Amino acid sequence: MIRALTGFSTRHPWKVIALWSVIGVFLAVVAGALMPRAMQAQTGDFLPKGYDSAAALRTAEERFGVTSDAGVFTVLVGRADGEALTGADEKAVASVAKELGGRRVTMPDPRDTPSTSDDQIPFLVTDYSQTPEVRVSMTAPDRAFTLLSVRLEGNTVDPGMHNLFRAFREHAEDAFAEVRLRTGFTGGLADQVDTRDAEEPTQRIVGMLMLGLIVLVNVLVFRSLCAALVPLLAVTVVGGAATGVIVGGALLTGTSLDTSTPSMISVVLIGIGVDYFLFLLFRFRELLRDRPDAPPRAVAAEVGARVGTAVTSAALTIVAAFATLGIATYGGFQVLGPSVAVAVLVMLLASLTLMPALLAVTGRRMFWPSRALERTPRPGLAGRTGDLVSRRPLAALLACTALLGALAAGMAGIRMDFGQGATPQETKAAATASEIARALPAGVSDPATVYVTAPEGGNVSPGALGVLSGELARLDGVGEVGQPVLNEQGDAARIDLYLTSESQTQAARDLVSGPVRDTVAAHTPEGLEAHVGGTAAIFADLSTAVDEDLRTVFPVAAGLIALILLVLLRSVLAPVVLLLSVGLCFAATLGASTLVFQHALDGPGVNFVLPLVLFLFVVAIGTDYNILISDRIREEMEGPRRARDAVARAVRHTAPAIATAGIVLAASFGSLAVGSNASTQQIGFATGLGILLSAFVLSIVLVPAAAALLGRGIWWPVRPRGHRGHSTLPEPAAPVDTAGEHRPGPLTVPPGR
Repeated sequence: MIRALTGFSTRHPWKVIALWSVIGVFLAVVAGALMPRAMQAQTGDFLPKGYDSAAALRTAEERFGVTSDAGVFTVLVGRADGEALTGADEKAVASVAKELGGRRVTMPDPRDTPSTSDDQIPFLVTDYSQTPEVRVSMTAPDRAFTLLSVRLEGNTVDPGMHNLFRAFREHAEDAFAEVRLRTGFTGGLADQVDTRDAEEPTQRIVGMLMLGLIVLVNVLVFRSLCAALVPLLAVTVVGGAATGVIVGGALLTGTSLDTSTPSMISVVLIGIGVDYFLFLLFRFRELLRDRPDAPPRAVAAEVGARVGTAVTSAALTIVAAFATLGIATYGGFQVLGPSVAVAVLVMLLASLTLMPALLAVTGRRMFWPSRALERTPRPGLAGRTGDLVSRRPLAALLACTALLGALAAGMAGIRMDFGQGATPQETKAAATASEIARALPAGVSDPATVYVTAPEGGNVSPGALGVLSGELARLDGVGEVGQPVLNEQGDAARIDLYLTSESQTQAARDLVSGPVRDTVAAHTPEGLEAHVGGTAAIFADLSTAVDEDLRTVFPVAAGLIALILLVLLRSVLAPVVLLLSVGLCFAATLGASTLVFQHALDGPGVNFVLPLVLFLFVVAIGTDYNILISDRIREEMEGPRRARDAVARAVRHTAPAIATAGIVLAASFGSLAVGSNASTQQIGFATGLGILLSAFVLSIVLVPAAAALLGRGIWWPVRPRGHRGHSTLPEPAAPVDTAGEHRPGPLTVPPGR
């Protein structure tokens, strides 16, 4: 099937290129417009229904009309001169708040906002124009400011909703300025918009630098601008198609994507897409050099068939690894896994069709103006590495094991950090939050909430909740307890708890998941039901869900990858070698991350999702490179040469492709490390490091060293028999390379030797 796909694509290259271009551009435009509709900003909605905070969210929606599609934020109002508010000032605050709560806010036209106009289609834009809900919340004890609570209904990840917030902020600033009062905005939607505005310039610069690095690496390797730009353009088109498929599938199935899913998919697609193209390019150049008289289209077809097998095997391991996330209990993982799997499948299809078609069209012009095709390359560093590994395989194996083992030792004393990560850059929202925290409990802008409900037909009496409120107020860490607020039907009440710790800290999560829930369970009036919600409660439950998922997904993913390797490699020993090596690489990467983020930077620990994300990416993508080198080692061992000579030759020809691909993919993931979110920084750093270790330590040294030690026995029970697969290319003259090694064509060795 692989040979049929690549054969069709190289016979009809322009049709294949045109089809991919049209589909890719169309789906990319549609995905850009519809992406916000497919995303869910409320983390709690991804929790299983059995968790307490998930039950609190359902109560908030069913009894109080609080939907997850809502932007809630806090407005600080104070005197411009910094003095305490007077009675007249407080009346002015109440008057302006009433005015703002009765004035309709019109969402700006997307075409008038440069930051969103590029990816918005007018007839697909949702109009969020509305009259906001505004109420006076509380006044600071020293009367330095008054806080307003504002609610805007809409999808908080939609750029249109962000523009609506900016419009409201402008109205509010002008209205309070008229009565000589200053304003500040923080919490929820305000934090989100300010953080996005602060990060956008950095993300653009990092994105351009990443693309520039990919182009530069390819130019240095191939000495050709065409070979550097064509893969990037192709991957961009395919990435648009893959994103469109994922967004369309999410909308059709009613599935919500996590806010981190699009960026993760983008990084994965750029990284592995360029990787797969590089594998094809290196082999294409090698065969063009060996067969100067062969038609480029025939060479492209042969390359697609040969490398396509390894690429397919590698892609399927990634798909299998991420598909196991479908058994996770946390909805964010359930969405991420299939999304990455679908994206990789689309990229695999492009690797077997679009990329061979581009090679067929460009032919030798792909490497212009380089003259590398006209001369036999020197062995270089890759050749010397292959010779060293084949001559001293035991020393190489022990050196790699010692290096990875030393890094893995860093896991000693590892701690999991369930925080969401602080924002290092100072935003106006962060400054406002700091001002509030100096006068009020730190959690005032994001309280924990206790929802008390009566059975159907019953009522909740505020007086009956006095004991519960009093007991909650006595807890250490609870700065203030709000008065019970009844819903319109009177069958539910809400009690806000203003914690002395910010809602995203470990202290807040420990308090809510322990003493607060214990107190609620012990003092809820008989006949009533109570649940604890809010950010701290959600992430406390999230940590429990993720911990359970880690214990389930790890063994299932490892077993599935082992099964795939067993089938693809047709060997018992080779999959064991590959799995042990990537397992050691995973431990080394996690250990190095612990040393950096927990010890060197004196952090609270490594992010709680890092082990799972790292396991999937390092094991799956590390297996990618191992499959590529293993496939070439097996191919070389099918010839009459000694096993160690076959290993040396495989490393010489494959190491440049693996090294270049590793650098490109590490740079792609490394771009995440410059974001403001601490958890994303850890994922970017750790994944980039893991990929570099996989490429340069595992695939270029450790796995070939093991193959050199075990010889053809590594492929037991189906050992190479000294023949190669069918080739459609004319036979080349057998040259002698610079190392003096006789290099026969693929069909010059009789079967059975």
